[in-house]
Amino acid sequence: MALRNIVKKGDECLNKKCREVTDFNSRLHKLLDDMRETLIESNGVGLAAPQVGILRRAVLVMDTNNDDEIIELINPEIIETDGEQEGPEGCLSVPGVWGIVKRPEYVKVKAQDRDGEWFEVDGEGLTARCFCHEIDHLSGILFDTRAERILTPEEMAELSAAEDDEEYEEYEEYEEE
Repeated sequence: MALRNIVKKGDECLNKKCREVTDFNSRLHKLLDDMRETLIESNGVGLAAPQVGILRRAVLVMDTNNDDEIIELINPEIIETDGEQEGPEGCLSVPGVWGIVKRPEYVKVKAQDRDGEWFEVDGEGLTARCFCHEIDHLSGILFDTRAERILTPEEMAELSAAEDDEEYEEYEEYEEE
């Protein structure tokens, strides 16, 4: 496995539509393994092949509802959605920028695994948001084009402080047990 470079906004591959994966071979497996290592190293929650310069329909999504398991989705399609959530969203390819984006609260995806077998997977909350965000990458869509507005640095600082407070409160509750 190897770390891949994450391409940044401005690189034309982020605006192109990806091609379907048709060969489920060792090259695909290496790409997925490299993407997994890159995702973990970057502390992200999702990564799409075009973000590492590969125009193929492959994404990884951290299943935040299931012990942060990483789900590999090849040729994914959203087949069902429900509800709505609105919240801050960022991207490894657009570092330091966050925007308020509306996404479904629940998403079901049909995809193939690394060996070409079809399966369905669903997610809620952050996992649903990640499914949508990463699948958008496969059509050349970046989150900032879907954002209702981009957060200011001051709003980001407030959001970060609120997250730190939540983590501290969770830590205190753990210590009390």
